Amino acid sequence: MAAIARWCIRHRLLAVLLWLLALGGVSTAAGVLGSSYSNDYEAPGTESGRAAQLLNDGFRGLGGDDNTIVWHADRGSGTGPGYGSVRTPDVQQRMGEMLDKVGKLPGVSSVAGPYAADGAAQISADGRTAYARITFAQPTDEIPVSRAEAVVDTAKAAADDGLDVQLGGSAVALTESTTAHTAEIVGVGVAAVVLFLAFGSLAASLLPLATALVSVGTAYAGIALLGHVMTVADFAPMLGLLIGLGVGIDYALFIVTRHRTGLKRGLSVHEAAVDAVATTGRAVVFAGATVCIALLGMLILGLSFLNGVAIAASLTVVLTVAASVTLLPALLSYIGTRALNRRERARLAAHGPEPEPERPTTFAARWSLFVERHPKLLGAVAAAVMLVLALPTFSLHLGTSDQGNNPASSTTRQAYDRLAEGFGPGVNGPLTLVAHLDGADDRLAMDQLPSTLRTTEGVASVGPITFNGSGDTAALTVVPDTAPQAKDTSELVDRLRTDVLPEAEAGTSLDVHVGGLTASYDDFAEIVIGKLPLFVGVVITLGCLLLLLAFRSVGIPVKAALMNVAAVASSFGVVVAIFQWGWGSELLGLGSAGPIEPFLPVIMVSVLFGLSMDYQVFLVGRMYEEWLETGDNRRAVRVGLAETGRVINSAAVIMISVFLAFVLSGERVIAMFGIALAAAVALDAFVLRTLLVPALMHMLGGANWWLPRRLDRWLPRISIEAPERRERAKIPEPRETEDSVLVR
Repeated sequence: MAAIARWCIRHRLLAVLLWLLALGGVSTAAGVLGSSYSNDYEAPGTESGRAAQLLNDGFRGLGGDDNTIVWHADRGSGTGPGYGSVRTPDVQQRMGEMLDKVGKLPGVSSVAGPYAADGAAQISADGRTAYARITFAQPTDEIPVSRAEAVVDTAKAAADDGLDVQLGGSAVALTESTTAHTAEIVGVGVAAVVLFLAFGSLAASLLPLATALVSVGTAYAGIALLGHVMTVADFAPMLGLLIGLGVGIDYALFIVTRHRTGLKRGLSVHEAAVDAVATTGRAVVFAGATVCIALLGMLILGLSFLNGVAIAASLTVVLTVAASVTLLPALLSYIGTRALNRRERARLAAHGPEPEPERPTTFAARWSLFVERHPKLLGAVAAAVMLVLALPTFSLHLGTSDQGNNPASSTTRQAYDRLAEGFGPGVNGPLTLVAHLDGADDRLAMDQLPSTLRTTEGVASVGPITFNGSGDTAALTVVPDTAPQAKDTSELVDRLRTDVLPEAEAGTSLDVHVGGLTASYDDFAEIVIGKLPLFVGVVITLGCLLLLLAFRSVGIPVKAALMNVAAVASSFGVVVAIFQWGWGSELLGLGSAGPIEPFLPVIMVSVLFGLSMDYQVFLVGRMYEEWLETGDNRRAVRVGLAETGRVINSAAVIMISVFLAFVLSGERVIAMFGIALAAAVALDAFVLRTLLVPALMHMLGGANWWLPRRLDRWLPRISIEAPERRERAKIPEPRETEDSVLVR
């Protein structure tokens, strides 16, 4: 690490130019080739997936998303008598003309309105609500936003005081997605303020931002290129930005802080930068490796779009780590002693290097002494806080949010609500039953199926059977009497699959598949839940193995695993309370309460385990360094917490600010990520690392560093600390404690 830092400092201009060239080159390539992201979160091999495939094969894309125009006549609020019905001549003329205009817009292939001969079912029983189905000529992810906006503008122009017009569907949702990078700007702005307050130097506070922006910008463009060679989910770029900005600024902050400490102790700019990279830089590389290992753990799930997310996020972390140990030392050499503020430079010039303080003079040091004196009480308080916040996690309900969870002011949410009010909640998530027909027996059984379904509990209505041109594929729509996210709707799917359809298929080769929103949600959640224990076990095992190698202790990895589980559980409790229970979700502009996305636990476990390992490495790494020099556990814990507490808390404030800023993105999934990560970092930094971890380490004493002799001889030796620092350390000889544990 020291050699890398020296090379980057000696060739600082070349190091900076190489990074700028990488940023410019990758961004140019991404601009020329464009992006290619996927919003298909289907799990392979599920029944709902087979239903969708049959629809696409037999009906040439009939399984695509519907877009709707919904209008509602307010009773007695119009200009003419009887204007409260959508069947009045005035409303029919107005809406008919609007639908004709929409049908002639570029990109619109068909419009099916309620006033045609076969459209009576598209008018509600009370006659006040109607809808039309809009079909675009392209898939949603290929539709230009301008075309979707043209449909919205044309439809909205037909509204007046007595007639409300709203639109729903995946293409319409494109018009509600924000493209402005408000979240990133706010997050970076808050981080800049925190850095300036921490350093008091404008030059020093700008370097972590510059390093993070260059590396994350390169990664963001790289993710766009990655989408051309593998499936990458459409939320992967924003997730990469969220993680990259957080860890990128934090990693640079740790190195700059160590560099400033070296300058205050009399090292030259060159020596201080090299020492910072050789010590803290090694911890940064180790921490980044743990984040990447946790993220790449998603590969074992075998879900193609999560593979893309894992690689995209790991790419971002790798580039932020690389920039922290190459670009940052080059920039540090450029600013020289301006890494210190004016008062610090004046003090250094007048009084020389700062001596090591013999007594605690900072709040972090005083807090460290306080924890040392009251470990049991403070540990119990911290554990109680984490437990209370984790309680909502036990009611976690996995499912996929739909447009009914959008903010109340959005047109998609209002269209969703209008349809539910006029036609029943199930109309927003109909089930699609699809079958391949092989012979007359299959055809006869299929013809008899609607009458059976109409008498099934939970079914509101059954549509007519539709056959494809060759007659070998049939489909029909079943509208539940409950909402798509309701538990009763999931029970209906199970009832159809296990009881109703097998009975109807008896004696034939007919195989009817149940698809649709709820069916696909449940299938996906079932696969994720089934693989989650294996995934969590792999991530925990690999993380513990790394810590075992680094700290040569059994207790440190075990405590880290428990702390990480606590952080994940408590942060999920916060997410459940806000998004599933709806505590403040509308107030924050995040829409109504709804289920938690099925892939969120997988991604969040990866990210949170990685980020929790970061603080574990920086905190315990300093304790371990002191333990090697003194062999005194109490001093090691006290000094480690005192010297890293302030920088960890500053880093946490920056991360929390960046993550919370992503709530402004307008995307529910990204907002979930932001709040979960912010909650996890806050709890990890201010409860676990400053309370529970040091309290436990004080109570365990020398057992913290216990390692069986045989395992000690077998394990390879790696070190987070620079080799030259380790050689200078006064490593105590092994000695047996009263409990016959080996202390090292």
